[in-house]
Amino acid sequence: MDIEQGNEVSRKSFLNISLHTRILLGMLLGVAAGLIVRSNVTDPETIETIISYVKPIGDIFLRMIFMMVIPLLLSALILGISDLGDLSKVGRIGLRMLMYTIVVTGVSVGIGFAAVTLFQPGAGLGASQREYLETRFSEQAEQVSANAASVHGRSVMEVLVNIVPKNPIEDMARAFDPSYTGGGLLAIMFFSLIVGLAMSASPADKVKPLRDVLEALYVIVMKVIGYAMQLAPFGVAALLFILVASIGGEILVVLLRYVLVVVGALAFHQFITYSIILKWVAKVSPRWFFKSVAPVMATAFSTSSSNATLPTAIDVTINRLKVPRSIANFVLTIGSTANQNGTALYEGITVLFLAQCFNVDLSWASQVLVLVMCVLAGIGTAGVPGGSLPVIMLILISVGVPGESIALIYGVDRLLDMCRTVLNVTGDITAAVYIQKRFPLMDAQPDGKASEFQQP
Repeated sequence: MDIEQGNEVSRKSFLNISLHTRILLGMLLGVAAGLIVRSNVTDPETIETIISYVKPIGDIFLRMIFMMVIPLLLSALILGISDLGDLSKVGRIGLRMLMYTIVVTGVSVGIGFAAVTLFQPGAGLGASQREYLETRFSEQAEQVSANAASVHGRSVMEVLVNIVPKNPIEDMARAFDPSYTGGGLLAIMFFSLIVGLAMSASPADKVKPLRDVLEALYVIVMKVIGYAMQLAPFGVAALLFILVASIGGEILVVLLRYVLVVVGALAFHQFITYSIILKWVAKVSPRWFFKSVAPVMATAFSTSSSNATLPTAIDVTINRLKVPRSIANFVLTIGSTANQNGTALYEGITVLFLAQCFNVDLSWASQVLVLVMCVLAGIGTAGVPGGSLPVIMLILISVGVPGESIALIYGVDRLLDMCRTVLNVTGDITAAVYIQKRFPLMDAQPDGKASEFQQP
C-alpha cells in the first residue's frame, strides 16, 4: 500500500509541474538518452532496434496534431475573418486595422526570411545527416523532389488559378498528398477566406447556426490539441532521442543556431519595427510604451497564450496607455487571433529552416507563396500554446518538405512559443495605439470621466 501511495503521489507531483517545464524535462531526457546510446552502442542495427521501440511514441504525438490540421484551419480562419465584421459597417477603423495587420505581418515574415537567408541555420548538417533525415521521413521523402520541381515549374498564372478551388472537398482530402498538383492547402485557405468574408457581410441571424457549428468545432479542436500537448513531454523525449541517437550531437548545434535566429528576428521586430511605428507613426515614446506594457509581456511569456493574456492586455491598454475602451476592446480582441506577427515570423523561419535541412531549394515564387500563407495563417492561428504547429505542417507540405519533419523543432518549440507570444501581444497593443492615433476618439471611463490617449 505504501508503494502504491508513493507512486500516486509521484504521478500527481509530475502532473502539477507546468507543461513547459515537463516539456523541458522531456527534451533533456531525450537528448541525454540519445547521447548515451550514440556513445555506447556501435552496432547500427542495435540502434535501429532501440529506435523501433521508441518511435511509436513520437508518431502518436505527431498524428494527434496532424488529425486536427484541417478542422483547425477551417474553423479558426473562417471565424478569424468573419470576426472582423462587415467592413462597410465597421467602417474606417476595421479597414485600417485589416490593412495594418496585413502590412505589419508581411514585414515580420520578411524579417524572418532575411534572417534565415543571412545566417543559414539549416545549412550546418552534413551530407550523411541530411541523408538520414530523408530516410527517416521516407513516407514523403521520395515525392519531395518531384513535388518541389512541380511547384517551382508552375507559372505565376497557374499558381494564381489553382488558389481558387474547383472542389474544396478534394483539396481537403488530398491536402497531405505531396503529389497532388491542385490548389491544396492554399486553396483551402482561400476557401476559408471567402466563406469568412461572406459570413461577415451576411445578416447575423441568418449565419448564426453555421457560426455556432464552427465555434463548437474550434473549441473541440483546441481541446484535442490540448490533449496532444499533454503528450508533448513524452513525444518530445521520443523524437529527440531518435534524432540524437541517429545523428549525434550535430543536430543539437543546428537546433541552437535555429533558436538564436528565431529569437534574434523576434527581438528585432519587437524593438525596432514596433519602435518605428510608435515613434514615427503613433508619435509616442517607445521607452514609455514598453515600460507600460511590461506586465503584459511577462504574462504572455509565462502563459504562451495570446488569449490567456487578453484580460491583462486590455486592462493595461485602457488604464496605463489611456486608449479608449471601445478601441482597446475591438483591436485587442480581434488581434488576439488575427494579428499574430510573432507567429507568422516564426512560421516563415521554421519553413525555410526545415527546407534547408532537407536541401529543398525554394524559388522566389515558392518563397512568396510561403509568405502569403504565413500572413493568412497569422489571421487564423490559434492563440494557445502549440497552436501554430499544425499550420507549419500545412505550409511545409505545400512547398515539398515532409510535414513530419517538424519533429526536428518540437523540443525547442515551447521556448520559442513563449518568445513569439510576447511579440504577438505587444503587436496587438501597438496596433491599438496606432488606431487611436489615426482615430482620436473619446470614450467614457469607469469613473464617468472622458479620457483620451496620452503619455507622460
